Amino acid sequence: MNYFGGKLSAQGKMPWIEYNNEKVSGTEFIIDFLEEKLGVNLNKNLGPHERAVSRAVTKMVEEHFYWTLAYCQWVDNLNETRKMLSLSGGGPFSNLLRWVVCHITKGIVKREMHGHGIGRFSEEEIYMLMEKDMRSLAGLLGDKKYIMGPKLSTLDATVFGHLAQAMWTLPGTRPERLIKGELINLAMYCERIRRKFWPEWHHDDDNTIYESEESSEGSKTHTPLLDFSFYSRTETFEDEGAENSFSRTPDTDFTGHSLFDSDVDMDDYTDHEQCK
Repeated sequence: MNYFGGKLSAQGKMPWIEYNNEKVSGTEFIIDFLEEKLGVNLNKNLGPHERAVSRAVTKMVEEHFYWTLAYCQWVDNLNETRKMLSLSGGGPFSNLLRWVVCHITKGIVKREMHGHGIGRFSEEEIYMLMEKDMRSLAGLLGDKKYIMGPKLSTLDATVFGHLAQAMWTLPGTRPERLIKGELINLAMYCERIRRKFWPEWHHDDDNTIYESEESSEGSKTHTPLLDFSFYSRTETFEDEGAENSFSRTPDTDFTGHSLFDSDVDMDDYTDHEQCK
């Protein structure tokens, strides 16, 4: 049974779980615990070097990128966060109590950021650090399906959990403009994971948007985020016994393979385009 409440662990942290009367807190310890108890290992396809890279990137996201997102959500855009909580129902909180809780959270975040050290920088410097982290993730992802290659790993759970905030909970902010604009491969990556694991999360009237490159700072035009990344090897079998045919989608190459799938041979695609 899954129960999501506001109770903290004995260490005063979240997340934490209780499994067969055993309580475990902290993401890393929870993963290790569940791998041992359930015999599941998302990193089984990673070699020693890849595991080391995965851990390093995980710590960058959890111990650095996280704080820049917290600043954006709870300090710089607190009013928008409060409005979003109201739109989502707000739980048992009244408008007044929600206002109080949001401002208390703002104070806690600012205090903890100061203790961490990152909160001692200016607003512009904090956003500069955020952008460097996001560009590093975009560069590491490249045109691969997942961060470490064609197979999902625990790193993807960490990265998605953080990037999802920029994608869907920080409207109009700098990280949202960046992920849906210049770093569009991160937006496609988030959509890929969202639709694979939470298909009910997607709606036909989804108004996910990104800024076109022609948009100026003063006047921004928005274009629907193309339905990328959910497609992968779109083979169809029209008649039993017939040769395989490929269904072309906005992001497929001449073979019918997704341009954002990790096993697409981009050299073949380039050669084909040059021969046209």
